[in-house]
Amino acid sequence: MLINSIDVKLINFFKRISIPVARFGLFVVFFWFGILKVVGLSPASALVQQLFEQTINFMSFNSFIILFGFFECLIGILFAIRGLERVVMPMLLLHMITTFLPLIILPEVTWSGFFVPTLEGQYIIKNLVIIAAAISIAANLQPFSFKNRQS
Repeated sequence: MLINSIDVKLINFFKRISIPVARFGLFVVFFWFGILKVVGLSPASALVQQLFEQTINFMSFNSFIILFGFFECLIGILFAIRGLERVVMPMLLLHMITTFLPLIILPEVTWSGFFVPTLEGQYIIKNLVIIAAAISIAANLQPFSFKNRQS
């Protein structure tokens, strides 16, 4: 059947490109949003500053936002490089934890009602898609192989 043949070809095509496309997407999002923080043009800066003021007291916000932006850029770069997945995954976990904090710590900014997120809340919740893409990348890794070496 023609439809089955097309279906199989599409599925195989998507299997081949899914991981590279996920890597590229994560690179673009993290690097772009990170560089906007570094150069002082991020629309998320106000939200980050509100969270910063409630949680971090050991450095200035201006230093923090630049470091945080570079951290995001680094996450993006590491996702783009095959073989560094095990390095970037813990960094992504840390980033996602801090990214979801405003939903709890700043409910007046992230929720307009019960289960009704503000635009900022929606911006945060969409990170579930980032987590899904990262899980897909991790699910396609090859397990470490520790071979016994004999001298």
